[in-house]
Amino acid sequence: MLEGLCHSLRRTLARGSRQSTCTRPRLQLSRSAARFRPPPPRPAAQRPRSVRMASPLHAAAALSLQDCSKGCAAEGAGDPGDGGAAGVAKTFQAKDLIITPATILKEKPDPSGLLFGSVFTDHMLTVEWSSEGGWEKPHIKPFQNLSLHPGSSALHYGVELFEGLKAFRGVDNKIRLFRPNLNMDRMLRSAVRTTLPGFDKEELLECIQQLVKLDQEWVPYSTSASLYIRPAFIGTEASLGVKKPTKALLFVILSPVGPYFSSGAFNPVSLWANPKYVRAWEGGTGAYKMGGNYGASLFAQCEAMEHGCQQVLWLYGEDNQITEVGTMNLFLYWINEDGEEELATPPLDGIILPGVTRQCILDLAHKWGEFKVSERYLTMDDLTAALEGNRVKEMFGAGTACVVCPVSGILYKGEKMHIPTMENGPKLASRILGKLTDIQYGREESDWTIVLS
Repeated sequence: MLEGLCHSLRRTLARGSRQSTCTRPRLQLSRSAARFRPPPPRPAAQRPRSVRMASPLHAAAALSLQDCSKGCAAEGAGDPGDGGAAGVAKTFQAKDLIITPATILKEKPDPSGLLFGSVFTDHMLTVEWSSEGGWEKPHIKPFQNLSLHPGSSALHYGVELFEGLKAFRGVDNKIRLFRPNLNMDRMLRSAVRTTLPGFDKEELLECIQQLVKLDQEWVPYSTSASLYIRPAFIGTEASLGVKKPTKALLFVILSPVGPYFSSGAFNPVSLWANPKYVRAWEGGTGAYKMGGNYGASLFAQCEAMEHGCQQVLWLYGEDNQITEVGTMNLFLYWINEDGEEELATPPLDGIILPGVTRQCILDLAHKWGEFKVSERYLTMDDLTAALEGNRVKEMFGAGTACVVCPVSGILYKGEKMHIPTMENGPKLASRILGKLTDIQYGREESDWTIVLS
């Protein structure tokens, strides 16, 4: 089916112009990622993009000041207790949670045969919002289809966002969430950027915990599987006007999952790098977790698969800067130009998604203090020169879905670049994966987890 879709897409697009030219203005960006360490400054002559770093609060404030019909400030994005219009709920509260248990429970799947995101649990969480009444009470109810007006803004203009985190059943049978506060931070930032209403992050997290507790038997009894938690937030106003929505729906669904890639949990993947496709750009939404960033990438993903690669390595700019992979942030462990052992990843300059696993890896590497750790720009020329000089040790992706995934090759300009990740262990990637999974499955105590039971 996927191959047929890819063929149809390619044939349709081939009828149009195969190339287009445009001039993109050079913009200065505010950094949007809360609690993420800024990259070390580089000399202006070496910095390919013009970036102005600022605090997340300043970024949110700048967004809220934009003129957007009736304003773009996210209702309720401030302190939930700061008042507001009489009768308008600035946020929902977990103490008001309504729970309607399912009367018919589904059979639990075998953890060893799970496909990613294809099975769903018995319950879901929904919270509705309107500009007139604010937030309604949160409701956990039996898993069911949504009822949406055909004119809902999410369906026509992509006014929506999502998140992804996991619950793990530990070796002690306790259920843990892994750094969920970072997901809540990112979700609120995405809501501001999408002009969807703000909410109290702690209240949402408490509602999610109650949902997971209710469906706790769906958390796999396995240290090679987990329960994927998918919060989503959509505009539901019935209007074809391109504007900030006056109605919205926040919902959370759960899905027991195994490895993200069909090749397995820690098998290497190959990447397809072609500058004719761009994932994100300066001033865009690349730093936010919105569905449009992913749906628009599917055509390039289809082409990558046609070339025998599992994922797209997104490049940017005339110098083909390495940014990220389709579902992962990217890391390069190498001997850099100055002869230093370094773990490098592209900086959060506005076009990179601030991944939770990315931040965990940086935190671990800084704590270990065994090699240089950098958030810096990397180009395909940098990588090519390093491969020619035998300076590349490992390359791997990182994300909630895959955790850590080795990279074994890159198809670039018609040539296969071999990455010697597996020949080198991969010692670092394996070490990072082991450390993260030890924390997630309770083999090691950490303040990065919240224990639910």
